[in-house]
Amino acid sequence: MTDLRLRRGRGSLALGFFVQGVAFALLVTRIPGIQDRYGISDGLLPLFLAAVPILAGAASVATEKVVARVAPSRVLRWSQPVVLLALLGVGAGDALWMAAVALGVFGLAVGALDASMNMLGVSLQRAYGRSIMLGFHAAYSLGGIAGASLAWAGAHWHLTLLWSYLPAVVVLAPAAYLGSRWYVDGKAAPDGGGGSRGGALSFKLLLPLCLVMTFAYIGDSTVSNWSAKYLQDVLGGSEEAATVPYNAYMVTTLLGRAVGDLGVRYFGAAAVVRGGAVLAACGFALVAVAPSAWVGIAAFTVLGLGLSVIVPQTFAAAGRLFPENSDAAVARLNVFNYVGFLVGSPLVGALGDAWSYRGAMVVPMVLVLVTVVYATSFGARGARYGGGHERPRTVDVG
Repeated sequence: MTDLRLRRGRGSLALGFFVQGVAFALLVTRIPGIQDRYGISDGLLPLFLAAVPILAGAASVATEKVVARVAPSRVLRWSQPVVLLALLGVGAGDALWMAAVALGVFGLAVGALDASMNMLGVSLQRAYGRSIMLGFHAAYSLGGIAGASLAWAGAHWHLTLLWSYLPAVVVLAPAAYLGSRWYVDGKAAPDGGGGSRGGALSFKLLLPLCLVMTFAYIGDSTVSNWSAKYLQDVLGGSEEAATVPYNAYMVTTLLGRAVGDLGVRYFGAAAVVRGGAVLAACGFALVAVAPSAWVGIAAFTVLGLGLSVIVPQTFAAAGRLFPENSDAAVARLNVFNYVGFLVGSPLVGALGDAWSYRGAMVVPMVLVLVTVVYATSFGARGARYGGGHERPRTVDVG
């Protein structure tokens, strides 16, 4: 495999991550607009929102079976346009059943897309021989910021959902499909060196990483769903100030992922994950005791830096743990992305209503801190690169 092909594969996959970040942000940031357009009641809205990650989890499991016969690049090549067209369908419909169908298709396509995208990222990192996984997720974060900005512009100019989504879909769908020509499907590692478990995929061995993934997404969904309410209702911030924490969180998530690969190369994955978990726990603790809105904003900023490194390295660790069966490991691990998303928001909301929102922030703090216990699952200190080894400098790429 030539260095040029690897570089093209890396660039095209980063574009895929970016496009997915835009699409997901356009959906979730316009939920109030979707609710108004279709007349979805407050009681029915949680069912619609829960259906997306449930269907995505089912599709992620199915993708494990599909990639046994079809290359992950082909799954990604066709699932990404479906995600964008489903997003357009959400904006174009005018009946409740149309919203249900469009969101259902979106959920199924997103599950296949997320799984195949991370499969390619793990295998390409192994081919590179050095940590590049965080860079892909940085592209996703950048896409999320771009998508949220487009959604803000659409809301600000009072555009319909269709006209908010159409320009992005018209530009990104062809770009992503053309870019898919350069996707690189990696090959399974020839052995399970570096303390890995080779090809035997054991859920018992994968379970610590599944828990880490769940805890990370509980923390992430807490920020995305409750940061604005917390700042305004608990810390007394203005309505304008309440929009700042999530934006600050996204920006620091991008920064953390942009530089995170360097940390993995110098200190190892376990050390980076351990440091990120401690930093995120400190962020949640600061949120819980914040005396003012600006301290709260600073706390959510710290959270972004801490949580940013955990998810990409969890996928990479699964690839190292099962080098001969990394696609299946990633597909199963990806399900717990959606488990954390489903659990996090209702859990914090229920605790906030029954107890206090300050106290509720302690729960994701403790769960994220548990990641420190599982840090050894991310490999020994020497596991700084994709396959647990560094390629010779004469063939290094990027």
